[in-house]
Amino acid sequence: MASSGRIPPHNDSAERAVLGAILMSANAYSEVTEVLRKDDFYKPNHQALFDAILTFHQDNVSQAIDLITITEHLKAKNLLALCGGLAYVASLTSDVPTTANAIYYAKIVKANAMRRSLLELSGKMREDVFDESQDIALIMDENERLMSDLQAYSGTFTDRYVESSTLINETVQNLVYRAEHGNENAIKSGFSQLDEMTGGFFPSEFIVIGARPSVGKTAFAISMAINMAIHNKIPVGFFSAEMTSMAIMERILAAEAMVDAKRIRKAILRSQDMVSIVDAASRIYEGKLFIQDTPNIKLLDLRSQARRMKREQDIKILFIDYIGLINPEASPGVPRHEQVAEISRSLKALSRELQIPIVALSQVSRDAEGKEPNLANLRDSGSVEQDADVVIFLHRDRLADLTDHTSDRNGEQERSPIFIEGFPVQETKVILAKQRHGETGIITMGFQNQLVRFVEMEHHLAP
Repeated sequence: MASSGRIPPHNDSAERAVLGAILMSANAYSEVTEVLRKDDFYKPNHQALFDAILTFHQDNVSQAIDLITITEHLKAKNLLALCGGLAYVASLTSDVPTTANAIYYAKIVKANAMRRSLLELSGKMREDVFDESQDIALIMDENERLMSDLQAYSGTFTDRYVESSTLINETVQNLVYRAEHGNENAIKSGFSQLDEMTGGFFPSEFIVIGARPSVGKTAFAISMAINMAIHNKIPVGFFSAEMTSMAIMERILAAEAMVDAKRIRKAILRSQDMVSIVDAASRIYEGKLFIQDTPNIKLLDLRSQARRMKREQDIKILFIDYIGLINPEASPGVPRHEQVAEISRSLKALSRELQIPIVALSQVSRDAEGKEPNLANLRDSGSVEQDADVVIFLHRDRLADLTDHTSDRNGEQERSPIFIEGFPVQETKVILAKQRHGETGIITMGFQNQLVRFVEMEHHLAP
């Protein structure tokens, strides 16, 4: 692992102090073994001695660990020379200023082990870069994963489990804090009825929004992104494999400025429209929305860019439009349902890695045409249903024109069209079909096709 003749990072004194403290104190053994592994020691004889101590304790739980018992164990296993000899092992106890600082010495050893691991990883990256037989996207994804694993390993082993007595105290404290201050970790959609049912979208959750084409999946996602990023200044990532970033921004302008999206698309604008657009543009400019619009984006690239957004912009939630357009780069012949399963598992893992909610849009099968979709209608794979923490469906009779004011066949007047802020509204069912930690149910929202946005019916129509 040496680089340019330099000795890899290590602290011989700290390693000796750790081993000496273990030989002098049972408490030191308990503390140190929660932090260190054999490979965290730099010198081979220190690795061998630490490993021998672990083996001795495992085989002789009731026996004390001290200089005499360990040296006898080393002799019996013919390991004394490998550990540096009797005189060297005995000298370790004289190098300990105080056993009370054993955990401090262990953390020094751990820090240097992390530096060596990072040095080794950087060397691997260098070799990978010059290996032209490897795809560069695979190289970057693999090394990003290794870096993430290295960061996870930097914690102590006590991070891996929590005793119930500790956990219940922390849980109650967290509950009291949330009761007083609200769920600050939850990202609110901006739609009060939906937020009341879900409590918001929580870190590490994988949320799927499904619908048939033209029902408004993208509009629903953009409406939530507007509420979060523009109205509440929450950093939001938005991946679109279907639309360009400019087309998305035109939709956001239509919704925020309340200007007909067709007029914006055709650039046929009245003077009042321009005033509204400029005013909306100033609000959007201050927002925290970050858009990636790569078509047919590869799964590896999506993960890499998501990590970058999290690292550079600290995004709190990520939208992906949509699962069916992500390229998993599967081998030829791999069935589509297996490809979608791989995408679903990867997105779920990514949400846990970045500790943010990920909202992915998905088509539903043709079987759901004309009727309310259910979990079985999620297209191409049952894995999406299994991996998702929350599944939301949108449903509307696309053949019905709710904006017309007509008479039925019996001559009776049908219901008058609904208008909100001067624009017609199509009633749309928002079906909360799955929620791992809460209730399911249906709410009714309004889709304003001219503004390409969703609004709350009850909020606007309340007397």
